[in-house]
Amino acid sequence: MSKLQALAGNVMNWVDDRFPATKMYKEHLSEYYAPKNFNFWYFFGSLALLVLVIQIVTGIFLTMNYKPDGNLIPGTNVSVAFMSVEYIMRDVAGGWLIRYMHSTGASMFFVVVYLHMFRGLIYGSYKQPRELIWIFGMLIFLCLMAEAFLGYLLPWGQMSFWGAQVIVNLFASIPVIGPDLSVWIRGDFVVSDATLNRFFALHVIAVPLVLLALVVAHIVALHEVGSNNPDGVEIKKNKDPKTGIPLDGIPFHPYYTVKDILGVAVFLVAFSYVVFFAPEMGGFFLEYPNFDPADPLKTPAHIAPVWYFTPFYAILRAIPSFLGTQVWGVIGMGAAVVIIAFLPWLDRSPVKSIRYRGRNFKIALVLFIISFICLGILGAKPATNLRTILSQVFSVIYFGFFLFMPLYTKNDVGTTPVPARTTDTNTQRQIGFAVYALLAVLGAFVFGKLV
Repeated sequence: MSKLQALAGNVMNWVDDRFPATKMYKEHLSEYYAPKNFNFWYFFGSLALLVLVIQIVTGIFLTMNYKPDGNLIPGTNVSVAFMSVEYIMRDVAGGWLIRYMHSTGASMFFVVVYLHMFRGLIYGSYKQPRELIWIFGMLIFLCLMAEAFLGYLLPWGQMSFWGAQVIVNLFASIPVIGPDLSVWIRGDFVVSDATLNRFFALHVIAVPLVLLALVVAHIVALHEVGSNNPDGVEIKKNKDPKTGIPLDGIPFHPYYTVKDILGVAVFLVAFSYVVFFAPEMGGFFLEYPNFDPADPLKTPAHIAPVWYFTPFYAILRAIPSFLGTQVWGVIGMGAAVVIIAFLPWLDRSPVKSIRYRGRNFKIALVLFIISFICLGILGAKPATNLRTILSQVFSVIYFGFFLFMPLYTKNDVGTTPVPARTTDTNTQRQIGFAVYALLAVLGAFVFGKLV
């Protein structure tokens, strides 16, 4: 052993005596045994962590030049906040790249999170003993929605201003406390400089702190009970009697840390393509009205949230106002998010993975995915009578998936029995998933053109 190795060992021993660095490394990496049959659906958890890092780092650099000031520059109708974004884009070295990375990262965050949640749905990752992991995950999702909404106002463009105005006004429909609550959120009677400053503080400091704490809790809870797998088999039930190591488990590091590099590489290629060649993504990632400065006297022709909120916005619009109040639409929109957290108790199936479920769940899941995609398309378009009726139909399907789940999942078991131990990934089955996903995208495209 060289003197350098001996010195490094001594330093590490000194650290371990004061901080459990080696212990944490072993518990969460080198001696954390994950199922050996993970497939590509398990990339999205690590990708979500990667995007979180991208958002934090780019956000730090953006705050160095951004000014949360909604007041107009003297002699112009442009606010200081809007011009600070223009300054970042035009004059700061590499500012355009950092801004596009941050705006693209916001949308890509929801892409990987939605796919991560879908993986949990098809493989039953919310079922016992992982209920708390799912709850933490849903709290993370709520924090992401809050973070995205707060950050959406900061460019102080037309859609930022009016989108925030519409969403905050929805709180005014809450009986008794609604009007006062909306004023408290805005900090004023209308969206103004006070609103911008408090949204900036929440977006940069408060919500990220809560989000990071929830991510840590999510990972710690996961490593406490162990990861699920495509077969839904608990690998801790089959251990080597001598070593106590799961027979179907392999160390997360180096096997899955190396495997995740493939997912990261593919993701970064797609991410980079969007950043350099299509940062607006046809107005879905960066909406064109937001390139105009906010004007309180000029309402955009069509106000709609960013694409990742549109399914829930469509549910809001699908519920008609009652006695002159939109409170039921607000309740419906909130319930559409909150009800997902109750999946561990709604699903009564004796098996976890979709591989071994019966036909009932598979049909219900297909209808749910179709309804979610179609609601997203409808929420991004101006309301018409036909689109409202379609939104109501798909909203019923959306809530029906959850409300009737205790009935159609009870004793819902397929013809193939659940194996006692994990099986290798079925390549044909994975290709089938890819084909179904492609058909869903094509179907959504056609539906969007028709409506």
